[in-house]
Amino acid sequence: MTSRNDIRLGADIGGTFTDIALDMRGTLYSTKVLTNYTAPEQAILDGIRIVTEQAGISPAELDIVIHGTTLATNALIERRGAKTAFVTTEGYRDVIEMRSENRFEQYDLNLKLPSPLVAREHRFTVKGRMNAQGQELQPLDEAKLEEIADAISEGGFGAVAIGFIHSYMNPEHERRARAILQRKLSVPISISAEVSPQMREFERFNTVCANAYVRPQMADYLARLQVRLKEMGATCPVFMIHSGGSLISVDTASEFPVRLVESGPAGGAIFAADIARRFGIENVVSYDMGGTTAKICLIENFVPKTARTFEVARTYRFCKGSGMPISIPVIEMIEIGAGGGSIAWVDSMGRIQTGPESAASEPGPACYQRGGTRPAITDADLMLGKLDADNFAGGAIKLSVQNAETAIDKDVGSKLNLKPLSAAFGICEVVDENMANAARVHAVENGKNISDNIMIAFGGAAPLHAARLCEKLGVEQCLIPQGAGVGSAIGFLKAPFGYEALVSHLAKLSGINLDAVNATLADLSTAAESFVRSGTDAPLEREVTAFMRYAGQGWEIPVTAPQPPFNEQALATIRERFLENYARFFGRPIEGAEIEIVTWSVKVEVKQSVTQSGTVSYGDRVITPTQQRDVFDPSNGTMLPTGIFDRGSLASGDRVAGPAIITERETSTIVTAPFDAVIQHDGTILLVKKGKSA
Repeated sequence: MTSRNDIRLGADIGGTFTDIALDMRGTLYSTKVLTNYTAPEQAILDGIRIVTEQAGISPAELDIVIHGTTLATNALIERRGAKTAFVTTEGYRDVIEMRSENRFEQYDLNLKLPSPLVAREHRFTVKGRMNAQGQELQPLDEAKLEEIADAISEGGFGAVAIGFIHSYMNPEHERRARAILQRKLSVPISISAEVSPQMREFERFNTVCANAYVRPQMADYLARLQVRLKEMGATCPVFMIHSGGSLISVDTASEFPVRLVESGPAGGAIFAADIARRFGIENVVSYDMGGTTAKICLIENFVPKTARTFEVARTYRFCKGSGMPISIPVIEMIEIGAGGGSIAWVDSMGRIQTGPESAASEPGPACYQRGGTRPAITDADLMLGKLDADNFAGGAIKLSVQNAETAIDKDVGSKLNLKPLSAAFGICEVVDENMANAARVHAVENGKNISDNIMIAFGGAAPLHAARLCEKLGVEQCLIPQGAGVGSAIGFLKAPFGYEALVSHLAKLSGINLDAVNATLADLSTAAESFVRSGTDAPLEREVTAFMRYAGQGWEIPVTAPQPPFNEQALATIRERFLENYARFFGRPIEGAEIEIVTWSVKVEVKQSVTQSGTVSYGDRVITPTQQRDVFDPSNGTMLPTGIFDRGSLASGDRVAGPAIITERETSTIVTAPFDAVIQHDGTILLVKKGKSA
């Protein structure tokens, strides 16, 4: 299927806003619509009507719709999925509850962990066993499976997950169990050998349970979306962006919805990587702050950092191991509950806290005048003068300063004996410090110094906080791209068709079977390509990665492998690359130790060639404001007259001295006193520390 794709639309459903970006032959139209929780597709349809009217076209003229959503993530966090049954190997019923032996807070006697998605009474066990080499040790008890099918049928379950020991090596038992259950059940059945064929039972079992848990809801939503798009005249193909940052078909997304977890933030990372490539910036920290959460991602050499496992719903801030592990390819980032809608409150020790609870779109922050009475970060931003009450979201939402002040005073100011303005500043300082801490932690975990990076900020709320965040992190430059308010939706338009297939096959490098490895890689390539070919017939590129370790170690590091089929020279190359990578991570390799390969990954995608179109410029044409309003200045703690600039009126090379505010439809950029803003050749805003030049 080949399409010119001249008119492309990206739709990102977030916790507060649904962002729509329409690229019509190089011209961008965008809008933000409050997310509709009852019918999420409605916000997409409303947004499509707005941007198509702006562009002067009908929905029927769209060539492609690319969609990402937090619905799967929110269903896992808020436990709003289907009643799920889990069928597993006898003796492994409690794996998803026992978790691992790691204690992320060693001295916390009241350690709180997320409860498993599937309750113990909904887990069923059956005899049958494969060993670690994929050989059958005990045949599958098919008679017991018939009994289990009857119990599931009578129990009113909406989905089934199957996870057997060592099924990543031999999936035959899982496939046979699915066939037996399907004869008596009419609910979707997910098997771990297809969802996440990787080592480590806890992560694999949890991932297949998560997939089953959200599958009915996501399949229903995606089917409903396609029907309603066709009813409005948009008959173009619809594709989804997955957590690894590439596009997949709606059918694939319906079968493996766990791949959609973090799909929205992945679009933002792609957006930032595209900006970095265009400006030739190799070390970037992307900062995406929307209505519900804030995300930090490291980007090196124009590629976002990736991982094979991530966590949802951490119970302890920043603590690895405190969340629900999902074992799928993902763009790695740290995410905290610090969006514009995050609720501010005072804890038992008298400290201001923000999030993770969010006012979302319903009822929204108090200033939205939609029934919300609790203070959110947006209320604090409004009180501090960062937002124009009459021109928020292009004037679509009228904000109430009085409502914001009342809410802040009631829940924060009066409890701490602070005036509303001081309480509002305290709220913003806390959220900015939380984000700064998250960025530092993420950088340290990856062996990086955060101040060595240039920040790229986007999302509806990020430009309001980016300059202050840079001050706290020691970052001297920050880019605010065009369309920053809908950055993730624009990122969808930059995403290539692609899919990553992987499987665990533990083997020592010294005695590896080349024929078996080449057969495995051929199977992975075929599987990945089949997913990609559902969306394009363009030429494809393939990337092979081996996840390797020294024998006896607990975790692996990724090593880029040559193109298969492999020979002895290819294995020597892989070994040398492992030693180099290991030395880079840990200082030096271990002489004489046995090396083993744990997992193979094959990523197939259509590479988009984006060439560098310019470099950062520092402009010397200082522009003076024609209008002002009072905005809180953190450096002296008072409201000061501050210049207001319309982004559309500024030209390349213009330099705006901070403090200032640069306004646009979807967001506003706050230029704090230590920074100036310089307009780049493509309209991107560069926040640069005063005194810095090329």
